[in-house]
Amino acid sequence: MQKTSLSDLEVAEEMADAARAAILPFFRQSNLETSNKLDDGFDPVTVADRNAEKAMREVLAKYRPDDGIFGEEFGQVSGSSGRTWVLDPIDGTRGFISGTPTWGVLIALGNQDGPFLGVIDQPYINERFVGSAEVALSTGPNGTTQLKTRSTSSLDQALLFTTFPEVGSAEERAGFEAVARNVRLTRYGMDCYAYALLAAGQIDLVIEAGLNAYDIQAPIAVIEAAGGIVTDWQGGPAHEGGRVLAAANADMHAAALELLRNF
Repeated sequence: MQKTSLSDLEVAEEMADAARAAILPFFRQSNLETSNKLDDGFDPVTVADRNAEKAMREVLAKYRPDDGIFGEEFGQVSGSSGRTWVLDPIDGTRGFISGTPTWGVLIALGNQDGPFLGVIDQPYINERFVGSAEVALSTGPNGTTQLKTRSTSSLDQALLFTTFPEVGSAEERAGFEAVARNVRLTRYGMDCYAYALLAAGQIDLVIEAGLNAYDIQAPIAVIEAAGGIVTDWQGGPAHEGGRVLAAANADMHAAALELLRNF
């Protein structure tokens, strides 16, 4: 039986609090051990990643035992409710081990059609971005703020972000650069924090490739709640990952999509 004493958003926030407590003791510690998930390349994981996901799963076991779970570190557990929590305990582990405060905890709740609730949490600077059909808010050092995406309509005035300059394959990088040539400013290396900035009305576009479902589901819910649009590069659903275009509004989305559809 589901324990319904907490709302879904309250459960998500309790999970984010638990992840914060598990992660922060390891951040910017010189003795942090890092493992590599890849034989060819570098995809780091730390004890902080694993401890945070365990802590979030413990919250779900208490309050939402009938729901499924899909987490980056410990895989998928089927549920009986038709709902799944999608967890990335530290999105941006490369940033985490480098000491930058642009990584975050990602929590999403959704069904087969995609996410309908999302949390992007940055523990170190005490910022949290939440989005659902009922709420679109950020909390942090400046208090609580309503999330609302920008109204920029012209691509030549847009601020564009991505995490890696190489983006993905050579073809995917060419697609990104086709958009980047037409914008006002391009910035790199922000991981999930870029999506939070888009929801908060600070930037206009995030374009990425090679994402997993746990990388994008929470950002989708937060950005859509704030008035933005997230699709793949053909304008279809993006909640399974792959190539992702996040835009502040319909005009910005259409302008970027017209270029990306060629790739």
